[in-house]
Amino acid sequence: MNSIENANSEKHYILMTIAIFIGIVGVYLRFAGDAPYWSWAANAILVVGVVIALRAIKNILG
Repeated sequence: MNSIENANSEKHYILMTIAIFIGIVGVYLRFAGDAPYWSWAANAILVVGVVIALRAIKNILG
């Protein structure tokens, strides 16, 4: 598979969409409550979304 076909592969963009959705869930959970565990959960979910997005970008560029 050449680099243009790899960059335009649908699986990368599906993974990016999933990562963005996970990140948005993390941001919305940050405003869900005042308890500290809501912030911890929101930060963890946001980090998972960022890691997935960075892996997808690395796969697109690499």
